[in-house]
Amino acid sequence: MSQPLAERMRPSSLDNYVGQQHLVGQGAVLRKMIDSGRLSSFILWGPPGVGKTTLARIVATQLACPFFTLSAVTSGVKEVRDVIEKARNSLFFEGKTPILFIDEIHRFNKAQQDSLLSAVENGTIVLVGATTENPSFEVITPLLSRCQVYVLKPLENDDLDALLQRAITEDKELKERDIRIEEKDNLFRFAGGDARKLLNIIELMCQAEDPGQPVVINNQTVVERLQENPMAYDKNGEMHYDIISAFIKSVRGSDPDAAVY
Repeated sequence: MSQPLAERMRPSSLDNYVGQQHLVGQGAVLRKMIDSGRLSSFILWGPPGVGKTTLARIVATQLACPFFTLSAVTSGVKEVRDVIEKARNSLFFEGKTPILFIDEIHRFNKAQQDSLLSAVENGTIVLVGATTENPSFEVITPLLSRCQVYVLKPLENDDLDALLQRAITEDKELKERDIRIEEKDNLFRFAGGDARKLLNIIELMCQAEDPGQPVVINNQTVVERLQENPMAYDKNGEMHYDIISAFIKSVRGSDPDAAVY
């Protein structure tokens, strides 16, 4: 069975990485860190689908470092200690500091985060965390003081357009299809700055047509296929306060359109 389009399109180098030029563009902080080969622990904070996991893998690949991963959803203190021991053995045999990538690091409790401190401080591992939540609230202070936080932004329409063109011209399956891009407004609106969502929409549009039929992407066909676009909203998270703040400022600024929105 074929991999999903989003996985097939996952870039393996910074040259193919779309977006986040404030971090990986020429002269940017992460680019300099990678080029110099001197990596320190950091946490990537941003919304889903903006390239956090991909960036961590690219860093490990370009530096040729051993790469270990943990998911905060399924890992406990025991798993953390086990992988740190593997990293310690890897450091001993290979001589390169391993990278430990922890997805959804905000889901780790205090004890789990505490179990990382010693390994990060003594250089057994370079910690790379990814989170959709504000690390200032979700990551313990001692760990946060040992990591730089880098903010990833939702992809701009130009970034999404570049990703769209790459997908239909380079993907081994899509380039065999007759894909006709007539309009992009709704495609980008439904994607909402999320690369994974954009690629999933394209894949859905292709699957909805027989292999021999053209795939027409315009505002109408996107709406017909997707029906609705639920807005991201977390009533218990920071977004709740962001929405309320935006509403209050809209009313205070006498902007009825913004307030209604």
